[in-house]
Amino acid sequence: MEGRRRPRRTRLLLISGGLAFTLAAGGGVAAYKYNLFTDVGDPTSFGKTHEKTVATADIRPGVRMPTGPAAEFVRTARLPDGTQIARTTLTGKKSGFTGDVWVWVPKEYNDPQYAKSAFPVLISLPGGRGYPTNYWMGTGLGLQQAVIDGAKAGTSLPFILVMPVINADTKHHFDGSDIPGEPKMGTWMADDIPDFTKANFRTFTSRDGWAFMGSSSGGFGAFKHVLKYPDRFKAAIASGVDFVPDSPLWKGNTQAMDENNPEKLAEKLIEAGGPDVYINFQIGTKESGRDKAERFMQVYGKGPVHTRLQVIQDGQHNGRSYVRGMREGSLEWISKVMLAPTPDPVVR
Repeated sequence: MEGRRRPRRTRLLLISGGLAFTLAAGGGVAAYKYNLFTDVGDPTSFGKTHEKTVATADIRPGVRMPTGPAAEFVRTARLPDGTQIARTTLTGKKSGFTGDVWVWVPKEYNDPQYAKSAFPVLISLPGGRGYPTNYWMGTGLGLQQAVIDGAKAGTSLPFILVMPVINADTKHHFDGSDIPGEPKMGTWMADDIPDFTKANFRTFTSRDGWAFMGSSSGGFGAFKHVLKYPDRFKAAIASGVDFVPDSPLWKGNTQAMDENNPEKLAEKLIEAGGPDVYINFQIGTKESGRDKAERFMQVYGKGPVHTRLQVIQDGQHNGRSYVRGMREGSLEWISKVMLAPTPDPVVR
């Protein structure tokens, strides 16, 4: 009947639909702002279209194509350049630990020119609780954008960022290590996360394509793993970092602690004569720890252990300061010692 009021649900649908049309007509910016057309939460994948077109005979030396099995990802964020951050839940075959992992790949990864190329990996570790999330997985700290801008400027490689949880719960710090009687967070970090990355992404077979970055306790895990497994990882950016194991879960187990002590590991690597590793420390002028970093560099920064200190003016013990330090020099420094992706000169 004419003049009869529409049901409330229908009216709301018409209003929201009209609002969406109006916002979209305004160039889509407002629609993006109000999150009307978001695809966050949708299942997604990375790079599979181009990878399927690469024949086995065309795989370049030093390049590892995804080995599978493929993980199931859910999109968690979009960046302005269209790249995405996505999450999956991984049960480590070697550690037995189950936790979330977030991944971001640069725009170049899906460019057909790079379909046959591997990409360097930067395993990015948080400080603090580091569970059930990894604070690098959001866009607010600007880690992904720093890589985007650096790659565009030619000062950074277009790294794949892999961002796992670093602790097994919210109550304890596990030092990124296999503490006797506790979840094997060292195995999770050094074995399961790289295996997961190799299963899902085009990576380098050489350690020259593998690095860590981390802050605070994550910085400890980052450079500790490079020193402990120099045959697997080549470099690390370690920010606001601890220098010795300090989790109360060790309970005085000196032998296990020594096996995860960067000072002991550096001594061992120097005595062995290599392989060469590269560690970039970052310390803000408004936080403590510079004296410890300089002492480590003075005592252990020799032979195969190459060190550098990025001092961040007015920098504090937080992710924003550390990303600024990466922009100001650390990303460029680490990029010079890592393998770069190589575009195909002939793309049809």
